[in-house]
Formats: sequence, C-alpha cells, structure tokens
Amino acid sequence: MNYHNITKEDMLNGEGIRSVLWVSGCMHHCPGCQNPQTWSEHSGILFDEEAKKELIESLKPDYISGLTLSGGDPLFPNNREEILQLVKLVKELYPNKTIWLYTGFLYEDVKDLEIMKYVDVVVDGKFEQNLLDNSLMWRGSSNQRIIRLEHNEDN
Repeated sequence: MNYHNITKEDMLNGEGIRSVLWVSGCMHHCPGCQNPQTWSEHSGILFDEEAKKELIESLKPDYISGLTLSGGDPLFPNNREEILQLVKLVKELYPNKTIWLYTGFLYEDVKDLEIMKYVDVVVDGKFEQNLLDNSLMWRGSSNQRIIRLEHNEDN
C-alpha cells in the first residue's frame, strides 16, 4: 500500500485532534475530488515499517483523539488487508482512541468487511460536486453520511 501523507494534529477530518493517513488508490474518481493525485494506487510512497512507526507514534499523546483514514480510499480493494492490520494494531495499542474512515463506498456495501469491527465512524459515499456544501462538518457533499458504529463486546 502506498500513501501520500501523514497529517499530525489535524482538526478537520473527524472529532478532536487527530492523525490522518492519506492512502493511495481510489476507483471512484469523483469529479471535483480534492485529492485526485491519490487515485493511482502507485502514487505516493510505500507505507513501510518506518511510516507505520511514525503514524503509531503520532497517536501517542493523550490529546490526540484518534486516527482518520482517508485518501484516495482506504477501502480500495488493494488497500483492505493492510488497512485491516493497521486498525487492529491501533485498537490494540490505543483502545480508547477512535478510528474514522472516509470511503467513497456506501456503508451498506462494505459493512460486513472485518475492518468495520475496528472502525468507530465511517464517512461514506462518493463526493458529489453538485451537492457540495461547505457548511457541513467532516464531509464535502450532502449525500455523504457520518455513521457512528456500535460494536458488541465480543468483536
């Protein structure tokens, strides 16, 4: 999996102060996308052990609310296994921090992925330029939903 950036102390992509991983790879290609440079899964740089360590360390301070996964699309098929391993690790190391995931897929189409057992909030749906609404928090167009996931204790 490749990525473009790790943003530290971000306040625009989810509740609180967050670390954001911007992954490469997206099949949606939404007109008006703010990150078209992330569409190719080969763009950016390899998410290697050094990058993973940097991301994990950025989550350490108590004032960091959690991790946001964006891009590109963290649920781009070729990203899914590595994202799954990452969210498992983050929940193991920081069980009280939240994980937000932005995807162009509808929640109903990805809700059964194992990844969702570890995600707290999904912002779903393709960006629709004609539904752009700058007054919305944490999303670009009014069709996109902020979905808070409830997890059972046995997950």
